[in-house]
Amino acid sequence: MKSLTTDAGERPAAEDRSTGGPCVPRVYRLPGVYAPQTDTGLLAATVRREELPPGARSLDLCTGTGVLAVVAARRGARATAVDISRTATAAARFNALVHRCRIRVLRGDLDAPVPDERFDLVTVNPPYVPSEDAAAPVRGARRSWDAGTDGRLLLDRVCARAPRLLTSSGVLLLVQSSLAGVDATLEALGRRGLTARVVERRTQAFGPVMSARAGWFAARGLTAPGTRVEELVVIRAFRP
Repeated sequence: MKSLTTDAGERPAAEDRSTGGPCVPRVYRLPGVYAPQTDTGLLAATVRREELPPGARSLDLCTGTGVLAVVAARRGARATAVDISRTATAAARFNALVHRCRIRVLRGDLDAPVPDERFDLVTVNPPYVPSEDAAAPVRGARRSWDAGTDGRLLLDRVCARAPRLLTSSGVLLLVQSSLAGVDATLEALGRRGLTARVVERRTQAFGPVMSARAGWFAARGLTAPGTRVEELVVIRAFRP
């Protein structure tokens, strides 16, 4: 989780502008909302390469600033963005206005706000950092990245819900860390009838959050002792 946040210049003191690299539009971020980082940039680049049908419907879960919904909307998708955080949905609505994108922003737990809808593209950058706390935080910045002792609290739920969110030709694009079990995600999606594979990889040094937990990761067997790097992957899944 390497931050690529930059200042905006003139702006309200409570906001900053964040970027996940050249594939990610600059967006405003409110305190406590996940800043677009390397994982965001990898996922955005993959979205840009994805072939979307005319009138495609997209869904971005755990949307944060809404930046991935902006990327999809710029590609012509009828975009929906969902986050459980009120602050995140406020940021996503604001960024949709800034980028002049028509994005439906909904607040709720994963797909709860869209229970009977199907999408041509579903993107997810969920919390995936292993934590000493088994339960997910209910507030604060850690809510954006902590995901239980194995990092899979949200990943497993996304895998379980993905098939019913996709149209017959729909695609799921999901980004996660190698510390949260890439094979476990591939296997979980496969058990639910989807064909899944890794389409993008990038190795990077630990950021501050990961570095502070490096000893605990090693003690848990999630990394070898002394490891200070993680691999980020983008997984693409679809119906065969």
